[in-house]
Amino acid sequence: MSLALLLILLSSSDAAASPSAPPRVPPEAVAPAPTSDDADDEPASEELEEMRALENAVLDPAAKPSPEVLRSVRALGTASPLRARLEDGAEVLSGEEPVVDLGLVTNLSSFDVAAVSTEYDIPLEMQPIVAQYIQFFQGPGRKWFRKWMSRSTRYIPMMTPLLERGGLPRDTVYLAMIESGFSPGATSWARAAGPWQFISATGRRFGLRQDFWVDERRDPFKATVAAGRYLTELHSALGHWYLAWAGYNAGGEKLRRMVERRGTNDFWALSDGKGLAKETKHYVPKLIACALVAKHPHAFGFSDDEFDFQKPLEFDEVPVVEPTDLDVLARAAGIGTESLKDLNPELRRWCTPPASAAHPYLVRVPRGTRETVIAALARIPAQERLSYRIHHVRKGDTLSRIAVQYHSAPEAILQFNRLRSAKTLKINTELAVPVPSSAALADSGHGLERQVARARAQGYVAPPPEDEVPAGTRTGHARALAQGTVKTEVVDGKTRVQYGVQSGDSLWTIAQRFGVTVEQIQSWNSPGRTAPKGLQVGPLLTVWPGPGAAPSEAGPAAAVVAQVDRPAAPAHPAVASTAAAPPVASKPGVHQLAEGETLWSVAQQYGVSVDDLKRWNRIRHARALRPGLNLKVGGPVD
Repeated sequence: MSLALLLILLSSSDAAASPSAPPRVPPEAVAPAPTSDDADDEPASEELEEMRALENAVLDPAAKPSPEVLRSVRALGTASPLRARLEDGAEVLSGEEPVVDLGLVTNLSSFDVAAVSTEYDIPLEMQPIVAQYIQFFQGPGRKWFRKWMSRSTRYIPMMTPLLERGGLPRDTVYLAMIESGFSPGATSWARAAGPWQFISATGRRFGLRQDFWVDERRDPFKATVAAGRYLTELHSALGHWYLAWAGYNAGGEKLRRMVERRGTNDFWALSDGKGLAKETKHYVPKLIACALVAKHPHAFGFSDDEFDFQKPLEFDEVPVVEPTDLDVLARAAGIGTESLKDLNPELRRWCTPPASAAHPYLVRVPRGTRETVIAALARIPAQERLSYRIHHVRKGDTLSRIAVQYHSAPEAILQFNRLRSAKTLKINTELAVPVPSSAALADSGHGLERQVARARAQGYVAPPPEDEVPAGTRTGHARALAQGTVKTEVVDGKTRVQYGVQSGDSLWTIAQRFGVTVEQIQSWNSPGRTAPKGLQVGPLLTVWPGPGAAPSEAGPAAAVVAQVDRPAAPAHPAVASTAAAPPVASKPGVHQLAEGETLWSVAQQYGVSVDDLKRWNRIRHARALRPGLNLKVGGPVD
């Protein structure tokens, strides 16, 4: 269809329009919800009105488009053939949208919002509370508004087309501005998350995945689409955008009941009196104020040098099948790991989630690097890769045992699962355990070493194995776990216990059973140094029970076996030294390699590096390792 023919059709349609069509509702009024009879007519008349406004741009493409024209073109939607024709022919959407030059607004009480209302596709009204919020952004909230504006250039160009595609006004984007300041990492006291601040239940209702691996509420693309669907639902139910915004804050059902009870859908009338929380009453005026200042920062006293505008969010997507360490992906893309996480804010772990060839995970990388990243990933050596195993926590598990079982490291497990303490292990929960590849185990486990270094840099500290509290243990129930055999003696009138270590014991549980401290057990059994890492089943530990021990273990009554002389080593808690001595790794020593141990696990145990172990023991290849091998773990022995 030619452009001339299109104009003729528009003219004939306009002439055929009913002269008795209802007048448009003035800005200060709230339009009632359309009835079933006029619901179809209203969009048609609006469409004609929008098309009529395009005539000047079509007839005179060289003319500078007015704000009304820009608004009209955008209202047609991205799929409209007419919009595509106008964009190609008249180029009305090229460049920045012109705005009215307001000059400096010095008197908000006399500010006429009608002067700029044509630049917006959301309803605007200048209520006193709107003016108060503008003053807040100019004054106490200025530093926050600067941050919001600086981030807006990163997210608005991406969000507005998504909103428009969903049939929403483009300026709905300012709802995300007041919700989170365009921050994917924002989290509220109510545990709402992401730029659109979805609570968990509502996010799931609108298709946002939330699990161990990802939280799509934080993804600006997926969350914008979900927010558009939610706002459309609210608008359909409540009949006005003000009420839809308020319902987004307070809940649509609450607003619906208020409308029915008060007999009005005028937001300002509903805000006058009880029924809405203060936050909800302020929500709509805050959004209006935000939209006004964001599009006219100069008019409201902001200068360009106050903002550090960010570049628009642009990226490519790379399919990955197996969980892939973000460090590996970042190096392949030639950027830092934090930059990669910034592109993928939905990721909750330091790797991509499990996927398959049929349904790969699409990780975002900087625009223009897709093919480079795919090629680089194919060249990554096996020892640089980590995989992840899921461990079901059982009663008696400790972090160190789990780490040994999977050839992992305690710090890496803590950091990957966001556990600030090994004491937070809970039975019947799951842990994702970073596991190096077999090639990494045979060499030096570089991938795991990086993750441990990263964890330590972030403050994740694993306790010594002897200080760990097994999962499922409570302080009052430690005796139930520490049930090894006991041999009791009396030395100079004091009770001494020889405790046989059993499976599941730790120094903490033993100390709890006998009413002493871990440090005391260490000093009685390892004079001059701390106790060795990890307890072996079978050996006897010397313990001098304290006042909190069980009666049969605290006194010399029925449990007396023999009277012996005082030992040369410190014998009683009152005189035993509890000061920590230098660790084993600071002295030359020998470690006998046990079944399942690797150079990596031994290095972690003694606080040395794999390269040191190789040099001290003249190991050139991991095939030389075998159970029973004596390894020098503190430097050459003289």
